[in-house]
Amino acid sequence: MSPGHTEEIRECARRLFLDALNAASVEGAFERHVQCDRGVLRICDDLYDLNRYSHLFVVSFGKAAHSMLAALQKQAGDRFEGIVSSSVQPEFQVRGFRYFNSGHPTPNAESIRAAEAALRSLHLHSQNASTLVIYLVSGGGSSMLEKPLDNEISLDDLISAYRALVLSGCPIAAINAIRKHLSAVKGGRLAQAAAPAQQVSLLISDVPDSTPDALASGPTMPDSTIVEDCYAVAVKYGLLAQFPQSVRELFECRALEETPKSDDPAFSRSRWWTLLSNQALLARCAEEAVRQGFLVEIDNGCDDWDYQVAAEYLVGKLHELRKKSERACLISGGEVTVKVVNGGIGGRNQQFALACAKLIEGQRIVVLSAGSDGIDGNSPAAGALADGSTLKRADAQGMSAQKHLAAFDTYHFFHSLRDDIVTGPTGNNLRDLRILLNY
Repeated sequence: MSPGHTEEIRECARRLFLDALNAASVEGAFERHVQCDRGVLRICDDLYDLNRYSHLFVVSFGKAAHSMLAALQKQAGDRFEGIVSSSVQPEFQVRGFRYFNSGHPTPNAESIRAAEAALRSLHLHSQNASTLVIYLVSGGGSSMLEKPLDNEISLDDLISAYRALVLSGCPIAAINAIRKHLSAVKGGRLAQAAAPAQQVSLLISDVPDSTPDALASGPTMPDSTIVEDCYAVAVKYGLLAQFPQSVRELFECRALEETPKSDDPAFSRSRWWTLLSNQALLARCAEEAVRQGFLVEIDNGCDDWDYQVAAEYLVGKLHELRKKSERACLISGGEVTVKVVNGGIGGRNQQFALACAKLIEGQRIVVLSAGSDGIDGNSPAAGALADGSTLKRADAQGMSAQKHLAAFDTYHFFHSLRDDIVTGPTGNNLRDLRILLNY
């Protein structure tokens, strides 16, 4: 294969990812779905006369917390006050808002303080129905706004429980089911604190469209999971032995408290709107790939699959697609799972890309996998590129792909090859994008 041609296709994959990321922007989503004219705020199909409310309060949390608040302010002005909690540093602070530098993927002390501040403010301002509470919710919010429901669970215990969940290989919906039932704010409990105020949630979603209450563990909407789900997940993934004693005892005694469901009065004056999701990334990527002359197919069938199984599935699908066209593009969204044991530096996207490198060795295939938030696991990269020459180039540097894969140390592997994709935090979070190109 021609090295020049390979580099051209590799660059094409990078451009497809970056173009999709730029097109699926938070600011653009607000421009399409949120407008304010003469004090009347339109959010999708709903209208709110802001002059009729005695108090306007905003709680913004997650990786897109700052960009969402900036977009709301651009559309509706600086008439709001509230709380912002994110692990991403703000470029500027909005007057009237308290800022918390919270943790991710595990909570920190600021995460707890942010949740306590939100609960206090909601109790204070929402005692009558003339308050409007706007929630700006994005991925990563589970760890950025948190307070244990049981006071026996310390911050260290909470961090240990989160770490066990994140490294377990559980699908995100299963992880969040447990988080909800341990939390004083998740699973609809933040909405309970705000009742009877008028409440509306604007969502930049990093979860499957079919389970919106999994986003940030659903603090503002009815919970579709039940305590029995938590007990089943803990058994299936062997979590009890990994949980700290304060959490383990709740499971062993079956003492988890149920979360509010759709019939709870807290939701009688609540609305939820998804402004942006993974589908926006996929649609834009597909549109541009068609323009570049590829035969395009989208396949999300491997969402929440183990990374190795997902790699085998998608490479196999690309082989089928390239029977129809030499220039084929397979696009996949969502997330794969990785059960990490004593891991190094990396994340699920780089783990997936390296698994693909073994499957496409010597072939005219390029694979890109990256996170829309710009952060893959505990690495500084968003993801990585692999092609048919990846293993050969690694061998030339004395690197063993198998050893890096087994050690979950994929960042150093791809960084050494200059195949890591680095964007920095994007202020967005729409799950992952995987692009497989045949040429």
